[in-house]
Amino acid sequence: MLPIKHLTTAELEAGLDVIRQAPKDDGVLKLIVRRPNTGERELLTEAQVDPAIGLVGDNWRTRDDAPDPAAQLNIMNVRAVALVAHDPERWQLAGDQLYIDLDLSGANLPPGTQFALGSAIIEVSTEPHTGCKKFVERFGLEAMKFVNSPVGRALNLRGINARVVRGGLIRVGDVAKIIRRSSEE
Repeated sequence: MLPIKHLTTAELEAGLDVIRQAPKDDGVLKLIVRRPNTGERELLTEAQVDPAIGLVGDNWRTRDDAPDPAAQLNIMNVRAVALVAHDPERWQLAGDQLYIDLDLSGANLPPGTQFALGSAIIEVSTEPHTGCKKFVERFGLEAMKFVNSPVGRALNLRGINARVVRGGLIRVGDVAKIIRRSSEE
């Protein structure tokens, strides 16, 4: 196996134009990852989401003493993860559950925005998604600084947190249809 090369800040910044071209509406769900236990990943083609438990079978509710309902789902832009991870086989290492080709910026999806995905309705939370030590180990310190830079935060390159408003079935290939945009206060 070849060693993983972490990108420099300049290489990461060179990918911003591609990320900014993500659809503002009607983004496609490209990957669903369930985390049944710490350090485990299951790639799914379809999954159930539920307002009480988030992604069914995921460890969101059990990994913390007091799970935050505003962070039931972690969603990442596929263009951002493609940049930092290089290989689609490594996307799941980001630790998110849903990977969508959609502009996740605060300007496009402010907290409170709702979108339909499959038969479910998801709502963007106010909780920031900033990454952790594992993100640095997997993608490098420069990647962590990049996603948490002012531009990275504005574009939500590390992703967004969300909650399930209405449960339902979601499938890879489903289109995220914006049903209500919230305006930031």
